[in-house]
This record gives sequence, C-alpha cells and structure tokens, in this order.
Amino acid sequence: MGKKLMLLTLLFSAKMVSAQQDTTTLDEVVVTANKMAQKQSTTGKVVTVITKSDLEKMGNKNLATLLQEQVGVTVNGSSNNAGSVQTIFTRGASGGRTLVLLDGIPVNDPSFINNDLDLNLFATSSIERIEICRGAQSTLYGSDAIAGVINIITTSKDISSPLQINASSILGSFGTQKNNLQVAGKKNKWSYSGRKSHTNTKGITAANDTTGQNNFVADLYKGLALHGQINYAATEHFSVKAFSMYNKYKAGVDAGVFRDDRDFTIENSSLLLGTGFVYKKNNFQITGTYQHNTLDRHFLNDSTHKTSTWFEKNDYAAASDYAEIYTSVKLSERLTALAGLDYRKGSYSQNYLSVSGWGPYNFNEPTRYAEQSAIYGSLLYTSLDKKLTLELGGRANKHSVYGSNQTFTLNPSFALSANTRIFASVSSGFKAPSLYQISINDKLDPEKATSYEAGFSYQNKTLQTRLVYFNRQTANGIDYNYINFQYFNYVKQAVNGLELELRKSFANGVTAFANYTYLAGKETTQNRITNQDTITYDYLLRRPAHQLNMGISAQVNTKLRLEITGRYASKRYDVGGYAAPDILLKSYATLAANVGYQLNKYWRFTADIQNFTNTKYYEVYGFKTMPLNASLGAVFSW
Repeated sequence: MGKKLMLLTLLFSAKMVSAQQDTTTLDEVVVTANKMAQKQSTTGKVVTVITKSDLEKMGNKNLATLLQEQVGVTVNGSSNNAGSVQTIFTRGASGGRTLVLLDGIPVNDPSFINNDLDLNLFATSSIERIEICRGAQSTLYGSDAIAGVINIITTSKDISSPLQINASSILGSFGTQKNNLQVAGKKNKWSYSGRKSHTNTKGITAANDTTGQNNFVADLYKGLALHGQINYAATEHFSVKAFSMYNKYKAGVDAGVFRDDRDFTIENSSLLLGTGFVYKKNNFQITGTYQHNTLDRHFLNDSTHKTSTWFEKNDYAAASDYAEIYTSVKLSERLTALAGLDYRKGSYSQNYLSVSGWGPYNFNEPTRYAEQSAIYGSLLYTSLDKKLTLELGGRANKHSVYGSNQTFTLNPSFALSANTRIFASVSSGFKAPSLYQISINDKLDPEKATSYEAGFSYQNKTLQTRLVYFNRQTANGIDYNYINFQYFNYVKQAVNGLELELRKSFANGVTAFANYTYLAGKETTQNRITNQDTITYDYLLRRPAHQLNMGISAQVNTKLRLEITGRYASKRYDVGGYAAPDILLKSYATLAANVGYQLNKYWRFTADIQNFTNTKYYEVYGFKTMPLNASLGAVFSW
C-alpha cells in the first residue's frame, strides 16, 4: 500500500509541477531547523509550523490534541481525560524519543522514566507558535532528539505599543472553564509580556466502566499557568532578556485499567527561570542562554475509597539546568558556519509509602545526578543560484556516567524550480539513559539510532504538498528486562514510513487540507507473554500503521469562518497486562467542527464541537476517551 501511495503522489505532483505558475512563494521563517532564521522553503529539514493564526482557530483543544493532528506525530492519551499521561510518538519512535523545546531550549523532567515532559503543564493560551522538526536532530539539540524536536515558542513578535491586552474565556462540556489574560508592551528599548491562564474541568472518569453500573466518578482537573518575559535592547546590536514560567495542575487518577479510585490525585508543578542574550552585527551572531527548572510531582491516595492499595503517597522532586552559547558566522555568500557548547544537569529524588493487603512498603530514593556537556557545529552551504543547500554537522557529547558518544548530520536539498524542492538526509540521534534507569543499572549505554529520509515539496499560491519517505534503525534501545528486573540495551527497532501533506486553497475562500502517515515497524525485544525469550513484533505498541487527518475550512465573509475536521487511526496493539498477550484495539474515526466570528477589531467569538459523532474508542486500553463535547469562547484584543 505504501509503494502504491508513493507512486500515485509522485505522478500527481509531477503533473502539478508541469503546470506550475511562475510565482514567488511566501512562507514561514523557521528557526528550529538549524538554529538560524531561515525560510521554510529553503531548508532541507522536514518542518511543520503551527502559526499564531492556526492556534487562534483551535478552539478548546489542548496541546496534545494539536500535536496529534500533525503528520508523523501520535500523542497517545491526547483524547483521554484532562491530566492523563500523554506520550509523544514521532515517526514510530518510542516515548521519550522526541525532544520538547521551550523557545529553543530543551525542557524535560528528570524524575520521569523516559526523561520526557508532562504536556499537561502547558497552556495553549501561552503559546505563540509551534515548530515541529522531524527526523534525528541530536547534532544540534542533543539527547532525546532521536525522532525529532517540538519547539514551543512563547515569544511574541507582534508587540508594537506600550500596552496590549488580550483576554479570552471558554466555557465547555463537563464543567470546563478556561480563562486567559495577556498583557504586553514595548517602549523605547524595553519590551515585556505576561500571561495568566486558568483551566478547570469536572472531567469524565479516567478508567472505563464497561458495564456502566459501577458508578465510576469523574476525575477533575485544575490548572494554573503563569508566564513572563522582559527584553532590553541595550544597543542596536545587543539585547538581553529574562523569563519565567510557572505551571501547576491537580488531577484525579484512577486505580488502573477498568478500575476506579475516588480519592487518588496527582499534583504537578514546574517553575522555570532563565536569562539570555543575543549579539548580532553584520554577518556575525552570538546567542547565550541559561535556564533552571524545578519540578515537583505528588501522588496521594488517602484511602477513604479503598482499592487494592489502601494508602499511597509518592513524592518526586526534580531539577534541571541548561546552559548554551553558540555563534553563527556567514563566511561568504555561500557558506555559513555554526558552532556551540551546551551543558545540562539533572537531579531527582523520590519518597514512597504505601499500605495494602500485603502490608506497608516504604522506599526513599536519594538524590541522583547526571551531567552532560557537548560541543557541536555545522556548515551550511548555499549555491550562488540559491538552488542547492547542503548542511553538514556533528556533535561530541560527554556524559558523567556512561562516557562519550558522537552524532552527525548530512542534509542536502535542491530546488528544481521556484516551486519544487527535493531533499534527503542521513543523520544519527541518541538518547542518554534517564536518571531513573541509571539508578537501576549504571552500566547502560546511550540508545543510538540512524535515520534516513528523502522527499520533495511543491508549493505555489494555492497548493502545498510534501511527500517524505523515512527509515530509522535503532540497534541498542533501552528497555526493561522482566527476568533480571534491570534496564538493558537490547531492543532493536526498524521503522519505515511515509508522510504526505496536502493543502489546496480555492478562489471562494475554501481551503482543503489533509495529512497521512504510514508506519511499518518491527521491534525485537523481550517476549511480553513469557518474559523468557526474545521475539520480533511486526507492530509498534499504541502506534497505528495508518493515520489520517483531514478537513475543510471556509471563510464565508470577512467575519465568519467555518471548519470541519476528521481523524482516522487504524487498528493497533496495546499491552494486555503482565505476562499476557497484547490487545488489539479497533480502528476509529472522529469528526470535529469549529466556527469563528470576528465581530470587530476587538471581539472574536468561537464555537467548537469535538467528536460530534460520539465515537467510543481506546487510545490507552482500559481508559475512556472524551465523548461528544462542545465549547463556546470569547476573545478580546486591544
């Protein structure tokens, strides 16, 4: 099926190229591809941009849902109750293999098993744009960027007056309320911005009650997000900034698969502080950043509703530091060099106490640390006619526990015409073992993978299309061995895939869009039934082989906009339990609709319906997904 799809798309795109118009294409400027501002059409990297305008049209969607709708990305748990675990799978890679950036800086939670980040901590109202760069990006961004990076950008470029105000309120199903206030301004050499967001919902039950007779209770969610930034342009060439972000939420947790718990909660908070500078003059730029992040996670089951565990208290405290300085120099009209140093440090501790029918259990994990330092660089060559670009880069990484490792990137691209570009890349990525994994086995090596991709893109004023083939080989993946109860480097994973994106604009204000992802994965790991041998699975857990997102929008007039979208995910497997066969989950399709009305330059109103066919399906076996739900919103801008 994948080969047939590629052939049909190639024939279709070739026809479009032969009929191309001689036009200049305007597209987004991106920074994630190579840490330098560059038009999206001139890079050989596969980058998707969710713009501020896109975010304004998203209604009541959370960050995980926004990411799930992008090609090549699956966010498992995005349709579950608010506060549920959300795992990013990019191009079929396992969880924790997609690096999340905040304004270009890696952010993670050292107390998580995979070192990834809880997406529940982000409020979409605090985000200005998102850049998703797929493929191994460890050369520029280091550990965890095996399958790609997701850059969440909060800095606004639209600040032009001393005071700007943006406020919004959304009311929705299940007692959902979202309120947001943003103030920003610019005067002389100073600019600032501040945001405050509240999200409250009564929610639905997290665990699924298959009979409907067990009186499972809804699991609430309460979230707060604060974000501030101040910038000072000391001179024409030199500027400094300071920034902070505080996020906190409390959510209900259930006892497990198909099992309710009425008094089990999680409280998670994160405080991020940082500063940075930029010096730019002529063909030279140097950028420096420091960021400190503390994270606290608390689970409490106070036992007024007894399950198999009568009392449980589990506390995590984590911290991470990140410092980086890099410079880019335009050596000539054709050659630009980038070089940088970065340092990251993580720590966490854990205190655990439980009481059950098997007796009390108490566990205290002392504070554990790990450090990484790296030097990296790249050369970007552009031919005089601007048709050929070539990026060549490398990184040398040193870890305080396992030692050293290296990565590389080779990424050529060529413009066949003003509208058509072909590209290819071969690159390596790595994932350092997490502090939790090292605490169990300090002999672990980093997980390493090599990625290959090739594709083309075509775009004019009304049509955009991109087709990408990718292959990733992982030889020493990190996973848990249930025989020795240790983490080991023994997983082998091979993933082939296709990504297809199409967007067509029509003269009457109608736009149709679609993206399709195909995955063919094999993973050699421990047999999940016997735990006694090694087996090769020809599927990837929780990752569908076929994934389709599509929609159509209409700008009816200058005020009214309508949009309907749909999502399809094919059958996929989930873990059936300890020493049990994997469970096959059914395919599903959902539909959503969104209406936007711009009353005047100050007021905008939205209406949003998600899953309006009320489809019942699983993303995580045993846990309920959101049924039909609706919301109304109002936005004031001044």
